[in-house]
Amino acid sequence: MQHFTIDEIKEWERFYRGNFINSLSGFKPVSLVGTVNEAGHPNLAIFSNIVHIGADPALIGFINRPLEAAKHTITNIRETGCYSINHIHAAIVSAAHQTSAKYPVDEDEFTATGLTAEYHPGCRAPFVMESKIRYALQLVEVVPIQHNGTFLVIGTVTDVFLDTPLIHADGFIAIEKAGSITSLGIDGYYAATPIARYEYARKDTAPAKIIT
Repeated sequence: MQHFTIDEIKEWERFYRGNFINSLSGFKPVSLVGTVNEAGHPNLAIFSNIVHIGADPALIGFINRPLEAAKHTITNIRETGCYSINHIHAAIVSAAHQTSAKYPVDEDEFTATGLTAEYHPGCRAPFVMESKIRYALQLVEVVPIQHNGTFLVIGTVTDVFLDTPLIHADGFIAIEKAGSITSLGIDGYYAATPIARYEYARKDTAPAKIIT
């Protein structure tokens, strides 16, 4: 097994180093975040650092890059207080990836990438019609991360849209049945294949699989 020190890693070429570090944390959820600004211009951007924060209240967060690199999403969320998160599947992965391009604030990424904006009552932000699992959030808090100039954006879930056959009897959502994909690094996308579910772990008891 090769050993790399952080001093060695810092000397690597910028994009090689970025790919290496971005891949190190493993597979991540990847979704499209839909927002709109006060002038009514929609925005759509791909994020691969979305994280569950809590179930009660239902809180989900994502990391927004420094403002000079990616300001439209966080600015819109601060202005309107609401946004959508939309799962990505294989049929739309190319269009979803294209939303990472630097479009001007008045250019609609939905139109530019061929995706369809859909609106639901109670949320000003657009949803991705092609997405099979999507949900709306209300902004709770934006936490600056001083060390690298990024922001943890925390929202509370207000509405969820998905087909009920995806939901198991115990509330578990089988997102792989919707074709929801995962990501690795900056530009890698992967299909999800279930291996197993296990019952609540208890000391001195062998883990038991859940039959679904």
